Amino acid sequence: MPAEPPDAEDGPAAPPRAVRLAASWSAAVLLVVAVAALLVWAMVELQAATVPVVVALLGTALLEPVMPWLVRRGLRRGAAAGLTCTVLVLAVCGVIALLVNSLVHSAPDIAAALSEAGRRIADWLGPLGQKIQYALEQSSGSGSDLVNSLANGVLSGLGLATQLLTGAVLTLALVFFFLRDGHRTADAVRGWLPPGPAETVIACGRQAFAATAGFMRGTTLIALIDALFITIGLVALSVPGAAGLGALVFMGAYIPFVGAFLSGTVAVLVALADGGFAKALWVLGVVLAVQAIEGNILQPFIQSRTVELHPATIMVAVVAGAGVAGILGALLAVPLCAAGLGVVTVLRGTAAPGPAPTPDGDGPAAGGPEGDGPGDDGPS
Repeated sequence: MPAEPPDAEDGPAAPPRAVRLAASWSAAVLLVVAVAALLVWAMVELQAATVPVVVALLGTALLEPVMPWLVRRGLRRGAAAGLTCTVLVLAVCGVIALLVNSLVHSAPDIAAALSEAGRRIADWLGPLGQKIQYALEQSSGSGSDLVNSLANGVLSGLGLATQLLTGAVLTLALVFFFLRDGHRTADAVRGWLPPGPAETVIACGRQAFAATAGFMRGTTLIALIDALFITIGLVALSVPGAAGLGALVFMGAYIPFVGAFLSGTVAVLVALADGGFAKALWVLGVVLAVQAIEGNILQPFIQSRTVELHPATIMVAVVAGAGVAGILGALLAVPLCAAGLGVVTVLRGTAAPGPAPTPDGDGPAAGGPEGDGPGDDGPS
């Protein structure tokens, strides 16, 4: 006689509901982390292509409001994009020339002041001060070391220059195409995906682009204001290398918290070497006053409606970006996080509804040449 099947109650008991829920969430988190790590790895490995694309998107986010203004004045999108890119090249070349000229003329004064500040700190703090002195001497000599390495390795320098030039040309070309054809992105997505998912992807792209644009415009404006007022304060206090220190402040503003701390520290150390403790305190007061105005007035007024990242999130993003891709990663980490926050906001259903799409893929105010008007969106 065949044996009877075992009773179902005698089998292994199912895990509790809390354990199953924790397991499912753990699997989802691991999957998301794995996909994110794979994307980061691919971006780093293919940085010759991905970095120009990301920089071009940031540039487009900064320049996109110019397009509707030019189109309303009778220019076609191709001509408007070409004119915008031409002005961009002239502006970037001018800014780079100004910054390089300021840094080159101020570098000897800053380097000498850092060495002198290190000597004074070593006299005050003993062994700890000697370690700080060594670090300052290393940083003050890095510029000459770089010049010597480039002089001794001409081929390496040419290779680096060629790579930078190629990346700059690719970035400029991408900015032109993003400005000219970005308004067609929505129609292309609707042609690739079903209606429901297509509208979700379009909303995520627009929100991410808007958050990135807000960060870029706000950060650039804040950087200009910070650099201007700190430079005025340094000139008023007769700090050597004021122009170069102002340039450092402007460039450091694109790395939140870390950039402001480093550029302010360099300014204080230069003042310490030039005029002693009293002048260093005055410069520290100027830097802290400008940073207080930025944190309490400028950032809430300029960026509160576009970027809502918690300061802790920003600091973690900067450190993580620097660990993955160095200075470039620190520069790109916060705008990428702002874009990611925009996507999450849409997926959670908390984003404000955008304008209803029209048949040509633009906002409700489409008009003008090629059917493009003030309602144009960027490459979302």
